[in-house]
Formats: sequence, structure tokens, C-alpha cells
Amino acid sequence: GGTPEWDRAIQESVAPIGEAAPTVVALGMAEPEALAVALDSLESLGVERVAVVRLFISGASFLDQTRYLLGLSDTPPNVFVGHAGHVSGAPAPIAHGLVIATHELGLMGSSEASDILAGRAQELSREPTRESVLLVAHGMGDEGENEAVLSAMRDAANKVAQQGFARVEVATLREDWPEQRVQEEARIRDFVQRESGAGRRVLVVPYRLHGFGPYATVLAGERYDPADALIPHTAVSRWIEGTAAEVACAQGWQHPFGVCAARR
Repeated sequence: GGTPEWDRAIQESVAPIGEAAPTVVALGMAEPEALAVALDSLESLGVERVAVVRLFISGASFLDQTRYLLGLSDTPPNVFVGHAGHVSGAPAPIAHGLVIATHELGLMGSSEASDILAGRAQELSREPTRESVLLVAHGMGDEGENEAVLSAMRDAANKVAQQGFARVEVATLREDWPEQRVQEEARIRDFVQRESGAGRRVLVVPYRLHGFGPYATVLAGERYDPADALIPHTAVSRWIEGTAAEVACAQGWQHPFGVCAARR
């Protein structure tokens, strides 16, 4: 969940799936009330089995909290981010009569995300050999988790690089961790300054669901061209549908999205 524009973009991305199966959206970062309302809505429609698609860039984002709230784990996580961003202890799991399953992988690393990012760079490009591209993501606080994010970003960077750009770089801002963020801001600005100083046009592509996030503030006064984020794009709708199908297939459920097949 986010600004009204953000929320509307999410709803529009989910809308095509609703034509094939009962579908609801629970906005927020594993927010108990939103999840409970969504589950109640599905139960009222006569739904018995639910494939929960976690629409996050990183599959690690709020996975433990979501699994606990849905009754898929007995271990309460140490930290919950509740309404309006307040940090609190673990609430009680949500009471429901549904059979629920979810997944571990996020959008990052998917073929859909890589295709979108390559397309965003191509949309901005005029002369690739004289342009450099920077992919920027939110990042993680833990070093190992952050390196996993960077590794997935490099897969997308390789696809972007196939268009002949002078240089393609990846970076995470590590937005919620002040000490690491200071270092990453300096690294991001250094790349943009160095490439633009060498006479290359710099394209900054946000590896985010929607919007340009805080990157405009970080790069204030620098010379670069900003690209759109992943949403809006029909490939995100395909990822949601495909992930729902994978969850259902893994459980042996019938589903309305076609034949079970791996997408990655």
C-alpha cells in the first residue's frame, strides 16, 4: 500500500486476474486487519482454497509475518510493521476456515521483471553506446539478504546490457538502514557523476513496484534521466497470475489459469 496513485496502480494490475477467479487485494506490509478483511471477503464468496500472491520485489519481504498471520507458521516473528508504519509485537494469527498456501519468491529475479526493466531502459534510450544505465532497488539491512537482491538485479542488468549500453550498474539504497544508506547514497551519486562526467547520458531505472521513490532526492542536482518502475505493465499481471497458478499447482489444486508449468 502507498499513495492513492500507488494503490490504484496495484488494483489495476490485479484486475485482469479477477476475471478468472475470485480475487481481492490486501494492501500493506503484512497488515493483519487488511489480510483479515481480504480473507473474510473470499469466504463470503464461497471460496475454500486461497493462493496468496505476495506482490513484493524481494521474496523475503514480510514472508515470516505473512505466514504467521495466515496460520502457515507457529513461530511469531519478532517485529511487525502495523498500521501507519508503527512497529509492534506479533498479534494473534487471523481466524479463518480457509486452506491457504503462498510462495517464497518475489518479483525480483523473474523473467517478467527483467523484461520490463530492459524495456524501460530501451524506452529512454537514444544512442546506447553513449549511455550508461543504473538499476536501483530498495535493498535489505542484512548483508547476505542484500547481496541476494544484488545478485538478482545482475540478472536483469545482463538483459539490459544486451542492448549495447556503455555500462550497466546495479545498486541498492538500503533505504531503511541509515548507516548503510549513507554509504550507498555516496556510491550511487559517484556512479552518476562519473558516467555523466565522461560524457555519457545516464538512465536511472528504479527496480520498484511503482514510482521513482526517494531516488530523485538522492540524485538532486545530478544529470540523469529517470525511467518508470515495474507498474503499470501487463507483465506484472502475468506474473501475479503465473505465481497464483504455481502456488495452486504445488498444492495439487485445480485452478483457472491453465496448465501447471514452471516459469523461471
